Parts: sequence; structure tokens; C-alpha cells
Amino acid sequence: MKALVLSGGKGTRLRPLTFTCAKQLIPVANKPILGYVLDQVAATAIKKVGIITAPETGQYVKDYVNGGAAWGLDVTYIPQEPLGLAHAVKTAKRFLGQDAFVMCLGDNVTGQGLNSFVKKFKNEHLDALIILKEVDNPSSFGIAQLDEKGNILKLVEKPKTPMGNLAIIGTYLFSGKVHQAIERIKPSWRGELEITDAIQEMITMGFKVKAEILNSWWLDTGKKDDILSANAKILDEYITLDVKGQVVNSLIDGRVKIEPDAKVVNSTLRGPCVIGRGALIEDSFIGPYTSVGNCSQVVCSNIEYCVIQENVTVKGIERLEDSLIGKNAKVTKNQRSRTIKLHVGDYSELEV
Repeated sequence: MKALVLSGGKGTRLRPLTFTCAKQLIPVANKPILGYVLDQVAATAIKKVGIITAPETGQYVKDYVNGGAAWGLDVTYIPQEPLGLAHAVKTAKRFLGQDAFVMCLGDNVTGQGLNSFVKKFKNEHLDALIILKEVDNPSSFGIAQLDEKGNILKLVEKPKTPMGNLAIIGTYLFSGKVHQAIERIKPSWRGELEITDAIQEMITMGFKVKAEILNSWWLDTGKKDDILSANAKILDEYITLDVKGQVVNSLIDGRVKIEPDAKVVNSTLRGPCVIGRGALIEDSFIGPYTSVGNCSQVVCSNIEYCVIQENVTVKGIERLEDSLIGKNAKVTKNQRSRTIKLHVGDYSELEV
């Protein structure tokens, strides 16, 4: 069995960050989202992984993953124009051959591993196993209707009229028969080959298609608020008290992780939060559900529920919360004037 991890797409909802970074590499708890996906793949017996990349951001993904040795994986990179998930499978056909495979979206995080799904897929000799999750807004997702045995009866992409609330979350397992179905479908009104159409075609062709409902949390990190939610969830789940950096005249309260070479001076840190390697926290308060990236500086500031990426400077900010700050950014207070001065890229959002 192989794995296909999708790390392409334009990430338009996360601009301007995604002008210079693949959306799958935005960190939560100081680790790229793609890293959590590869962790779950590595926890199975799968060794061969194809990673779909976009022309604009593929090199960033390659720089992070390299050959996959950090996960014990053998990685092949497969460039693709963003023309739909089924098109990604079609593009990867040479890599996949007729082998069964698990397909994961590189910007989706779940609290459940892949092993139980792989076991069910193999034991029941399925052609497709689609992972579902109950959602509150079904019109925003592909939705599945099931029979009492868990077989998929019908799939509808973003239904205007509710037909259930079981959303397709972005984890799929397929046999090689999926390629036959993809050859029979046509692009949707969006001009893309939709994976929902391919699965529906597999049902029409009489292949064995079932669903499994996820019994843990799931986060689709496509927008700023999703990134913050994922950051908070992972901090809550995985962070323990772990102080490896230097702490001087400071209060460490709760589950706080301070990486080596970080320095905390005259500050209060309230967990769960993580301070990256080489970071400086001085005369500041770092509140719960905050990640401060490597080599960043937070001075004379109060921040809470934020994702601060690496090499960022936050200085003299009385209160910063619910914020996502990209790499190498500076957020500082003008001490001599009440005037707000901004240097802001395209597609940015600010509340002042």
C-alpha cells in the first residue's frame, strides 16, 4: 500500500502568507501541518509516499520534507496544476500503479491515526473507504448519504438543500479501481475533476465503497481562524511542561514548552503554549494557546491565542490576540506618536 499526500493548491484564503509559503507548511504548535500528516502516515506500515505539489510552492515543500528520511519514508514528488483531487490521483497514476493507497490532504489535521482505517480497508476487501465527520454547516462540504451497513449511497458536493451532515473530510483509501472511475468522469462546472464524482462513479460501477465516521476531532486549516483553532487543539492535546531554555525572574504557569536556546526574562508564561528555539521573551505576558516560533522576539508585549511564526519581532504591543503573524514580520508600537503606520501586503487583514 502507498500514500498520496496532497500539498498543492493556491491557498488563496490564507494570503498573503501563501504567496511565499505552501499553506500546508504553516505551523501549528511550531510544526508545519504537513508534518502531522506525515507523522500519521509514518505510523502505518506504508513506506512509499507521493506528495502532490504546486508549481508556485513545490520547492518549499521539498525543502521541508526532503527525501522523507525524518519520517522513515521514501518520498516521490509529483507536480500538478490545481485541477481537482481526482486530477491529482490521475496525475499520480504512474507512481501509484495499481496499488491500493491512502490519500490525505496535507492541510487537514485529525486526532485519529490511519491504522484503524487501513485495517478496515484490507479486512473488508474494499475498493474505497471514505472518512466522514458530522458538521454543522453541510453546505460547505461534500456530503455523503449512507445505508444502515455504512455503504455510501450518494455523494453531493456542497448541497444547497441539506441531505445530511456527514462531511467528507479529506482522508480516503482506494484500490487501483479508482483509476477506472476517474477515466469515466468529466470536469465539474468549476473545471475540475472532483473526487466526489469519482467515488460516485465507483458506486455506479458496482465497486465496494464504504464509509467510516471519524471518532475524534478534525480541523481543516484553510483559513486564519482554522489555523488558530488547530494550534489551540494541538497545544491542548500534546504540550506538557518541558523547559529546556533559560528562565530568568519569570513565572511559568501550567503546560509550557520552552525549546533549547530560548530565553525568558521578567515575563509570565501561561500554558498551554510553546516558545521556539532561540526565541526571546522579555518583559511580556504569553497567554494560553500561543505558539512563538524559532528566533522570534516578544518584548514589552502581551499576546494570547496567537500563532507567531519564526524570526518575528513583536515589541511594545499592549494586547495582541487571535492573530496569525507570518515569518520575518515586525509588529511594533510607535512610542512617539499615536499615528498608526502600516506596511501591509496584498490580501492582508488588520483590526486596529
